[in-house]
Amino acid sequence: MALGSMGEPVEIVKSRSDKREYRRIVLDNSLEVLLISDPETDKCAASMDVSVGSFSDPKDLEGLAHFLEHMLFFASEKYPLENSYSNFISEHGGSTNAFTSSEHTNFYFDVNIDGFEEALDRFAQFFIKPLMSADATTREIKAVDSENQNNLISDGRRIYQLEKHLSSKDHPYHKFGTGSWDTLEVRPKERGIDTREELLKFYKENYSANLMHLVVYAKDSLDKIQSLVQDVFQKIENTNKRYTYVPGEPCTAEHLQILVKAVPIKQGHKLSIIWPVTPGLLYYKEGPLSYLSHLIGHEGEGSLFYSLKKLGWATSLWASESGRSRLFSFFEVYIDLTDVGHDHVQEIVGLLFKYISLLQEKGACQWIFEELSAMSETDFHYQDKIPPIDYVVRIASNMQDYPPKDWLVGSSLLSKFNPKIIETVLNELTPYNVRIFWQSPKFEGHTNCTEPWYGTAYSTEKITGSTIEQWMKNAPLEDLHLPVPNLFIPDNLSLKTIPDKMSTPILLRKSPHSRLWYKPDTSFSKPKGYIILDFRCPNCRISPESTVLTGLFVRLVMDHLNEYAYYAEIAGLGYSISSHFNGFQVYVYGYNQKMTILLEKVIDKLLNFEVKPDRFSVIKELITRKYKNIKCQQPYEQAMYYCSLALQEQRWSWNDELEVLPSLDVDSLARFHPLLLSRTFLECYVAGNIESNEAESMIQHIEDLFYKGPRPISRTLFASENLTTRIIELGQGMQYLYAAEGLNPSDENSAFFQYIQVGLDDFELNVRLQLFELVAKQPAFDQLRSVEQLGYITSLSRMYDSGVRGLQFVVQSSIKDPKYVESRVRAFLDMFKTKLSEMSDEEFKKKVNALIDVKLEKFKNIWEETDFFWWEIYSGTYKFDRVQKEVATLKQLTKTDLIKFFDEYVSISSPKRKALSVRVYGSSHSSEYKSEKEEPAEPDFVKIEDIFSFRRSRPVYPSFKGNFENKNF
Repeated sequence: MALGSMGEPVEIVKSRSDKREYRRIVLDNSLEVLLISDPETDKCAASMDVSVGSFSDPKDLEGLAHFLEHMLFFASEKYPLENSYSNFISEHGGSTNAFTSSEHTNFYFDVNIDGFEEALDRFAQFFIKPLMSADATTREIKAVDSENQNNLISDGRRIYQLEKHLSSKDHPYHKFGTGSWDTLEVRPKERGIDTREELLKFYKENYSANLMHLVVYAKDSLDKIQSLVQDVFQKIENTNKRYTYVPGEPCTAEHLQILVKAVPIKQGHKLSIIWPVTPGLLYYKEGPLSYLSHLIGHEGEGSLFYSLKKLGWATSLWASESGRSRLFSFFEVYIDLTDVGHDHVQEIVGLLFKYISLLQEKGACQWIFEELSAMSETDFHYQDKIPPIDYVVRIASNMQDYPPKDWLVGSSLLSKFNPKIIETVLNELTPYNVRIFWQSPKFEGHTNCTEPWYGTAYSTEKITGSTIEQWMKNAPLEDLHLPVPNLFIPDNLSLKTIPDKMSTPILLRKSPHSRLWYKPDTSFSKPKGYIILDFRCPNCRISPESTVLTGLFVRLVMDHLNEYAYYAEIAGLGYSISSHFNGFQVYVYGYNQKMTILLEKVIDKLLNFEVKPDRFSVIKELITRKYKNIKCQQPYEQAMYYCSLALQEQRWSWNDELEVLPSLDVDSLARFHPLLLSRTFLECYVAGNIESNEAESMIQHIEDLFYKGPRPISRTLFASENLTTRIIELGQGMQYLYAAEGLNPSDENSAFFQYIQVGLDDFELNVRLQLFELVAKQPAFDQLRSVEQLGYITSLSRMYDSGVRGLQFVVQSSIKDPKYVESRVRAFLDMFKTKLSEMSDEEFKKKVNALIDVKLEKFKNIWEETDFFWWEIYSGTYKFDRVQKEVATLKQLTKTDLIKFFDEYVSISSPKRKALSVRVYGSSHSSEYKSEKEEPAEPDFVKIEDIFSFRRSRPVYPSFKGNFENKNF
């Protein structure tokens, strides 16, 4: 029961496996709170959801709600030191963030247990007495503008804003919500408006306790949490502000029955078919939109996507509710088109409406709803525990929209079959209220309008219902039908008996062909499993052609499996196949009862692979497009790519791989497939609710298929064929520099990336690096981002690649060029040496303890556990006791050790420092790039003119993967 200080007791629905305690309270200031007590947690968390978002922005002050979200992090009357909140959270092993949506602004954090009470008090000051200084106001407008600059090349944001633009100007849906320097500084000044005064006014008018919902997650008892919350959050003012429901529909007749052609940034053709519909929130237990999403977005035989795929017109499709509100909503069908599909859009729209007609003809089917209901119940009751920070955000976001008893459930449980409601919503998907958005580079030069905020070129034309009816008549005669009953839905969720409570994986089986690592579920009590098969194939990377062919093979296998495996996916059983430097990996995960059925099908497709010419063409087109769209990556991503290319031995450039693609055909892949699998070693990991004999027989069966029989497809690897990925060792005392022009000429942003190489995986070195990151991460962000406003994307983090550890700085900026940014990073490091020296012993100890707490966090679910152990296996380190060993090492660490680490590996003046800087120049800094290329290198820098020549000139670190036989298991 959840008893509040106001109202009747509330029975909050929770899953059967959930041992946490919940209590709803309402404070005297009308703040509604959910308290969560979890004695097993390693982290505490909180989320405050304010029922105010960008829809509430004043006229001509676009982005004010989002800007306010930024400003509340700076300082408060109680804690006036700027950024002290974020520093406190970081220093106590936590994280914090916020987001602004149309009708909500959500603030959240997590922190180690010993810092929770003070963290919560600091967090509460956001809503009690924040300080929003004039100086911080100007700086943070620049941060909002930088964020907007980064968003300008995002096709997803561009098309979403275009959808909003083509709606009623009188409706808040029409607004631009992010904000920019223009909307928050230039235009207000032109009209004599003081943005800071408007900010303070907006806060006072909208941030009222009665419009807030708080979730607090802690280790303490509910009574103690309640006392803490009441003491702190009761101080939030309640102005009895009424929640403003957005009136009416955003789309009038003028904005319906339209076909919009838009020019994207990236290569590719996309189609969105959108209808205004009854909001799903009004009928969340009946789930009409969930029902329709399931059927229209289905990928099995007889579905719309199956037909489009068979025709070679589409590569993906999803259907879902979007733009959700309590008073209006949209239903969207989104389709990725092939080049051929782009030429058949009318028929595609016609087929969609044919499928909708089929659903109308069949009516709402009870058996389909019952399948969905059964799976939703299974998923709810066997849901995995997730990090507290994610959990509190999810629940706080639900609290405005659902009654208290359903705060944990939201719309996830479908429990009431109501055919009338389903059919009513289905009948809203008509040709007479549709909006079609069609994106393609082919429209460039053929549009006549420009969306004002993102500059998207587009044109609009009216389409009548009779036109779409004609498209339906012209659509091909496809065998569209409803899905068949799903045989993958689990009906046995019992837990296996595991005799040995092992805490780490064991090497269960070893042969010349494979190794099997096994870790049963001894902690989570869920009927789920995880299987990983790592196929190590030396022929996968002998050339750029072999790398591309491996990728084509993997994609085509998944393409062949799609309609079969889709049934497994919607029954909570997933799989993936992905290529990597040394081969490819197969993952199967989810409810364990029918895992082997899916796994056997995947293995069969790998072995008996057949190249179908029509599908080869589609997948080749998809991969070609993916390579070409690398040019549209963010500049910091391009910088990271150049760094990886310089460091990873035997890595091909994407240019090389793109260049060989056109020459590869069906015969190339047909010849390559047996060659790829002819030499293979299998590294396997089986975990979860699976018995050891099941795991052994599974791998034995796969071995038999690959290596046994009269004509085996594979043979075991020779010792000389075992591949490793090795990392280039940078020279001591060397500062290497690589400069490049941004690949997208329309992107103004530049990026600076610096990699500081530390060395091979080693417990003592690792913990010094980790502690330095914890100590320096937030100060770097504060100085480079908050104070100097170099760019919205600013970070300091650790880097780990093939057994080699390092540190990386990332700054993306449209304001300053990368050379200048690097000078500021160097200045920060010079300054930070003093900060390290001045750190007190007590402060040092606190930071060590914070890192220990982070390291000792327990796995929350089998996926986290598997990620940790599999990474040790895949990397070849096999340090399953890493946490215990690193904690023991941390306890011996001194402040002198940390300063010595900085002096030796990080300090600019260190003779042992090994660093690589990458500067990517955007269009706003093209003249600076020209100067960079023409001028000699700065003092202490060594220019890299050719990455591959540089790579060949350097020694490499040893690989952990080459030393398995010397390990003791």
